[in-house]
Amino acid sequence: MANYINNTTTTDDRIELITIPHDHEEAVDQRNERNTPIEINNDSMYALDRIHSNLNKRETIDQTPVTLVVNDLDKIQNNSMTQNPRIVEETTKVDHLIATNILNDIQANLRPIVEYAKEPLLPLSKACTPLENILHDLSVYVKMAIDETSEQPPDGLTVDESAAIRLYTIEWDKPYTSLYSMLNYTLKNESRENLKPYFKYLKLFITALAKLPCIPQLTVWRGVPKNLSMDFPSGTKVTWWSFSSCTTEMTVLQNNMYLGFTGNRTLFSVEAINGRSIRAHSHFNTENEVLLLPGTHMVVQSQLNPAPELYIIHLKQIEPPQVLLEPPFEGAHLYPIVQRQWYRKKRIFIPSCLMMISLIIAGVVMGSVLGTRSHSKYINITTKTCTNPFQIPTLYSTGKDPRSATLCDFNNDAKLDIVVANFQDNNVMVLINNGDGTFLSPGTYVVGDQPSSIASGDFDNDGKQDLVVASQLEYNISVLLGVGNAIFQIHTTYRIGNTPWSVISHDLNNDNNLDLIVTIYGENNVSVLLGNGNGSFNTPMTYTVGSQPRSLVSSDFNNDSNPDLAVANYGDGTLSVLLGNGTGFFQAATSYTVGVYPMCVVSGDFNNDKKLDLAVMNAGNNIVNVLLGAGDGTFMAALNYTLSGFPYFAVTGDFDNDKNLDLAVVTYDDNSVNILLGSGNATFKTSMKYTVGLSPYFITSGNFDNDSNPDLVVANSGTNTVSILISNGNGTFKNQVSYTVRNSPFSIVCSDFDNDEKLDLAVANNGNNTISVLINNGNAMFHSPLIFTVGLYPNDIISADFNNDSRQDLAVTSQSGNTVSILLSNENGTLNVPVQYDVGLSPTSLASGDFNNDHKLDLVVASYSYGLVNVFLAIGNGTFQTPVNYIVRQWPSYVLSDYFNNDINLDLVVVNYGNNSISILFGTGNGSFQTAINYMVGSSPICAASGDFNKDHELDLAVVNQGDSTVGILLGNGKGAFQTIVTYPVGDYPTSIVSKDFNNDTILDLAIASYSNSTVYVLLGNGSGLFQTQIAYSVDGGPFFVAAGDFNNDMKPDLIVTKSTSSDLYVFPNTCDEQ
Repeated sequence: MANYINNTTTTDDRIELITIPHDHEEAVDQRNERNTPIEINNDSMYALDRIHSNLNKRETIDQTPVTLVVNDLDKIQNNSMTQNPRIVEETTKVDHLIATNILNDIQANLRPIVEYAKEPLLPLSKACTPLENILHDLSVYVKMAIDETSEQPPDGLTVDESAAIRLYTIEWDKPYTSLYSMLNYTLKNESRENLKPYFKYLKLFITALAKLPCIPQLTVWRGVPKNLSMDFPSGTKVTWWSFSSCTTEMTVLQNNMYLGFTGNRTLFSVEAINGRSIRAHSHFNTENEVLLLPGTHMVVQSQLNPAPELYIIHLKQIEPPQVLLEPPFEGAHLYPIVQRQWYRKKRIFIPSCLMMISLIIAGVVMGSVLGTRSHSKYINITTKTCTNPFQIPTLYSTGKDPRSATLCDFNNDAKLDIVVANFQDNNVMVLINNGDGTFLSPGTYVVGDQPSSIASGDFDNDGKQDLVVASQLEYNISVLLGVGNAIFQIHTTYRIGNTPWSVISHDLNNDNNLDLIVTIYGENNVSVLLGNGNGSFNTPMTYTVGSQPRSLVSSDFNNDSNPDLAVANYGDGTLSVLLGNGTGFFQAATSYTVGVYPMCVVSGDFNNDKKLDLAVMNAGNNIVNVLLGAGDGTFMAALNYTLSGFPYFAVTGDFDNDKNLDLAVVTYDDNSVNILLGSGNATFKTSMKYTVGLSPYFITSGNFDNDSNPDLVVANSGTNTVSILISNGNGTFKNQVSYTVRNSPFSIVCSDFDNDEKLDLAVANNGNNTISVLINNGNAMFHSPLIFTVGLYPNDIISADFNNDSRQDLAVTSQSGNTVSILLSNENGTLNVPVQYDVGLSPTSLASGDFNNDHKLDLVVASYSYGLVNVFLAIGNGTFQTPVNYIVRQWPSYVLSDYFNNDINLDLVVVNYGNNSISILFGTGNGSFQTAINYMVGSSPICAASGDFNKDHELDLAVVNQGDSTVGILLGNGKGAFQTIVTYPVGDYPTSIVSKDFNNDTILDLAIASYSNSTVYVLLGNGSGLFQTQIAYSVDGGPFFVAAGDFNNDMKPDLIVTKSTSSDLYVFPNTCDEQ
């Protein structure tokens, strides 16, 4: 029997495209509603095996099929447009698993499919007997398949062989799972041991497929309603482990019921060499379906981006170097027999040229059919790239002590601009929006002394936005009329009273002219100035309210279509409500007791009863009051929510797109913005906190990047800045988010510990001998950490499935305990008591891999003081054999495993801190390693990363040199040798590195933590092995370790950073294609 390819490692080849949800039974239940003409098949095991209809109704896993169901079989047979919808994959909420666990196949412990071939060839009914306890009413569907099969099937197949294909294509009645679903799930996601009940059926099924002629080499198509282009750079090797259905008719995708015309879409164009056409044997006999066999091995040839949001990935199928699918019988040919013609080279070259031409033509067709074709002169072959892939709150300098801001389009370019009132500089500053969430400042305008509040509106009805500013020290307000292009006239002042605090504008008397309302802090009243419509205002009218009024809001609280007022009174802890009569006059105020020192009031319908409610921020007791409106101008007793840090100002908005109003509250003392997500019943979920500038004083909301999601702008009075927080649309904002773990977090690993298909985190806390596990809630936010005790001073941590139970376990080195701890995982993210193994003195780093090709994950540990690495071969149940030691150089600080000489055996790279070198140990495939070969690098190398940095399909190395503050690149030749190191400067005392494509150009980049500079540096690769000038991202003190993973399911790698000087962990969401 042939040698088999090793599929247990982390490189970009031998990777599986697809997965399914763990609750696949529920997904399947949504497939087969026979009472509707079109239905989404939510079972991903028949991946891409049914033409997709109505892609927008459900999100499912990457190779989720979509089933076209009609009321009866006659309609299927008589309607040429009714096809077996197996060519479009639907995406899922767990795109990070597509991008990491799936596309990189990190934990795939899949062996070649071999043992089934030893089974006897049986009739279909007997071949299915072992599956009767797995599939509901299997015998009924077996009979259906046989009854539908003619007595003399085409292609020389027997009745049972043809019926075996037909059975594969039949849909089970709801709510039961079909054969193809269970089979493909097991092929892709389970150990081969769990495949045994299918062996007899596979013998018959694959025998039938092997007898079918290989289709001539041609292009077949599959689709995914998602942008997957960044995960398929040219040269990537891909293996599909399930039966994969494709279409030969690209035009079938023109129909809007398939991929449609909008949204991100990826087409896989596959140059297939051994597909089988199953139309003559299918339950759906009107389709031109080509079935690819398990173990289909391909290489990415190129990419096209012929239209916005449309991506084509060209895959070329190749015969794998080792057997991935054993032929079902002696003499069977799963691949075509190639005739060795003298003109063979020309035959290879010409189809490649023709394939590129056809792809370009297809791209043009698809650009016309599936989306608006790009007007660019050239066809773009990559997805959108960016130069700055991460975004923290953007700070813009203002004048001294900015106290307030207003948002409007001041230059009529359909972009929201900002004007800020600078309290100590006695001016206002204009910030013009560039349209991408960034701003520039054309200048400032002088107003009265100590401007504390600002509002905008068209006060003279000329179609240009004007400004009004309340100036506390001069007892007046300033009106600045706009002339267009964000330019304003010299201000006109109106004497208003002692210490005007806040100003707003509203049409109070229904004359279509904006009026002004001002709180007069020193006189305990509000002043109303009715507008004349020409930019001037009448003499103010005053209304008494509570003590020291600060904030006010105008809305219709009693549903009479007339604007009313609500005023927060700082001095007596009350809220005053003044009902308007629509003529500019108001009734006497009604008072409501709220908290201590109310600073701000906002209105909104927080319980979805179509009656306006109020929310009050109380700085004195850190309480947010919610007062529900009765709809008649009165309010119920307050509901209270506690916030820390002096809540000062707030704004409402639907920040998570759930149609419920949320709150964003600035807290003055802890320099943050708190997001309270509304549930629609006047309750709010636990707040999320974002750090901004010092002493934030004011917040407002607007859409700065034209993505329909409300963003935030904060005036920071202590640092003379404004912070812009760009919204993700799910209640989170693009910012570094901090999580508290335990003392001195040194190392992080990213994996799915609770099997919910979301990337979680495990952190080694060096300072208190623990690890923290943070479970991901799916949007790059994490729950409070679970704490587990390990050995003394844990300093490195990795995850892998050490006991073959399909759950991620942990291995942790203990620097002072001289041990490695193995913590086996439970399915809910908890861990068992650690089992410890002695290693050499001061273990510093560890890695895992199948070093002896027995499909069990082994361990290698670097021992700093002894100058050696320890290799632990796995037994397969979570335990390990006695280690074997290999000598390297002085003070090994880091170890990684990968394929450096293309022999399918894992090799080791060891970074030697003590003598400025790295050691390469080539694996033999039996768990042993050859004598180390050493390369000199920079001063005091501390860690390394591997990847193909110059796109020659050979692995290279990036080494972080702590002593000379550089990163060194060693380009590999694929034979285990490396070129002379090329170095790039990074910040002082770099400590950690990770390599990913951070900017969507399909080229690997680097991220490096610089401890002394309190900075993470990103170096973008150019594809030739060279890197651009570093981009700096500030971290508040001492970043020690950096890792990458997709934590918010947007298929972009985010960054995680730990600080050894505190218990903080930072998340940097990747915002690349949003710039």
